[in-house]
Amino acid sequence: MPAYRAVVFDFFGTLTRSVQRGPQHAAIARALGADPETMVGVLDRTFRARACGRYGSAEATLRFVIEQAGGRPRPGAIRAAMPARVDALRADTRLRADAVSALTAIRDRGVRTALISDCTHELPAFLPGLPVAPLLDAQIFSVELGVCKPDPRIYLAACERLDVHPEECLYVGDGGSHELTGAAAVGMTPVRLAALDLADHLVFDADTTFTGRTVRSLTEVLTLLDHAPALV
Repeated sequence: MPAYRAVVFDFFGTLTRSVQRGPQHAAIARALGADPETMVGVLDRTFRARACGRYGSAEATLRFVIEQAGGRPRPGAIRAAMPARVDALRADTRLRADAVSALTAIRDRGVRTALISDCTHELPAFLPGLPVAPLLDAQIFSVELGVCKPDPRIYLAACERLDVHPEECLYVGDGGSHELTGAAAVGMTPVRLAALDLADHLVFDADTTFTGRTVRSLTEVLTLLDHAPALV
């Protein structure tokens, strides 16, 4: 039987190219009466809490961020800004050129695929419209599960939905959120994606000491599948 029954991917910086916040975020801050640079600082220091859903709904979370950045939005303004917030995150997201082809080739080999993302409410809102969505057998979002990587529960949730054991999974990620060491801790085989564009990627809690296997592109993951020893 194949060495791996599933490949689990991170999203931002893995299925996508490097991510930086675009100008739409500043426009949202100004529209809601907050200083854009102050809002960026709030977004950075609260990322993990927001990704775990600590501040409630998408609307409640944006209100918290804006108020922490000094804004006092008028009634209804936060709700009206929600589509712009989703659009801003979508605009920051550019799929890798080989994301669709790699996922398709993995599934053609009879190997299942999953996504695990430390993310806020916006990714579940726009991912269904991306061409990778129908190529993922399971999608695990931290904001919905209530825990972030490297918590074992987020990896095990993917395994449960895929009906596989952790030892049967490759985990591919750029290394944010200590995701690679977290994957190894539950028994997955971690692989770092070290694409050149990631030098300027917005990342939190990077796995800087990881010394395991590395690939330069998503297409290289296919080689790991094709040349891995069979499981017994």
